[in-house]
Amino acid sequence: MAACVKNTETITPSNSNPDWSTESHSNDADPNYTVVFPQDKVNTLEISMTTADWTALKADMAAKGKGTFGSGGTTQGGGGAVGGGNVGGGAAPSFGEDADYIPVTMKFNGKEWRKVGFRPKGNSTLNATWRAGIYKFPFRLKMDEFEDKYPEINDQRFYGFKELSMGAGVKDNSLIRDKVTADIFRMAGIPAAQTAFYKVYIDFGEGKKYCGVYTMIEIIDDSMIKSQFGSKSGNIYKPESTFQTFNQANFEKKNNEDAADWSDVQASIKALNDPIRTSNPAQWRSNLDAVFNTDHFIKWLAVNSTLVNWDTYGGMAHNHYLYNDPTKKLTWIPWDNNEALTSQARVQLSLAGVANNWPLINYIANDPVYYAKYKAYVKDFNDNVFTTSKMNEIFDKATTLITPYVNGTEKEVAPYSNLTNTANFTAALPILKQHVVSRNQAVSAFLK
Repeated sequence: MAACVKNTETITPSNSNPDWSTESHSNDADPNYTVVFPQDKVNTLEISMTTADWTALKADMAAKGKGTFGSGGTTQGGGGAVGGGNVGGGAAPSFGEDADYIPVTMKFNGKEWRKVGFRPKGNSTLNATWRAGIYKFPFRLKMDEFEDKYPEINDQRFYGFKELSMGAGVKDNSLIRDKVTADIFRMAGIPAAQTAFYKVYIDFGEGKKYCGVYTMIEIIDDSMIKSQFGSKSGNIYKPESTFQTFNQANFEKKNNEDAADWSDVQASIKALNDPIRTSNPAQWRSNLDAVFNTDHFIKWLAVNSTLVNWDTYGGMAHNHYLYNDPTKKLTWIPWDNNEALTSQARVQLSLAGVANNWPLINYIANDPVYYAKYKAYVKDFNDNVFTTSKMNEIFDKATTLITPYVNGTEKEVAPYSNLTNTANFTAALPILKQHVVSRNQAVSAFLK
């Protein structure tokens, strides 16, 4: 591994990048949320790959069953969920193995990051864009993916961040759902990834192309956990489970990988599905609360059901993380919110009709104590957070920020946009605002 020479301002690996500094590139710097996730402006990111690497990426995607780029299929705008589905659904649809990373050059604020790992990411959103031949597809960045091959980028970071996710606004004509839903969760007291808007330019080997407005999304890792929980020692999981039974393969560890210990998840699933639930519900609740942050999950469920989040637990066994907080037990963290704030709900606000294969919801709905708490959280969220005035302010701010780069001085155009036309973008804001009004009315009817 190449040696690093430190001084008070920079860390410059040998034969490496003159832009490398402690603050911008080094693992010695704390994550800089102000720079990476600004809330009052749209950052600009430029990415360049070689023609050979783009060709290799397309071949890899095809080889892994993800289809040939531009082979057929369309994106679906309007902000609605795709494919419908019912409450009795199961695991997430498989879209095959993740593509391999390719090395790209990344530029931001006059600085350059070299050999950054880049790969397309997602399931239905990626499928829709990739097969349609749309270059604005969701992707993931990993700053040190190629450090073994290129030691000069050892522990490379982007202002303290190791990995970042880039949402392309697929199926969302407003282009703000990923951003504002995470903000709303945090307003309600639910830890969620930080987000920010970016203008993205990508050179696929034949010149730089404007790929429109993306949402940069913080990865749920040690940095996010430390910033919002104050501790990062517990296990972080990305589950693909209905929580009926424990299967180790369905609880991917995102940290502490060398410790073969899933006892926290096992204990929670055991307590949740204990037959004592019907014979001694008070003891069942006590046992579950001792290992699982049930109160927090109920709050998340109330928020999620009120605002309507289509693509998550209750319909699909994915799009959440778990963190075993040392003081708060196993805690739910929402993820991937691009299909939130839509009219198509898989879980009714009343939780009626939830199938037995979603025990975390079904058992809460059927327990009078937990259900009363759920109703109280619905009321609190609806009355104090999800109001028309607060939501209109958030929606207006986000839309105003990105409009110049969607339908203004810079425009999103095919095949570098998921918008059918920019008129759909303009029409999306009133639809979001009306959604809040409709949900407020639904809550009033539910709580009568």
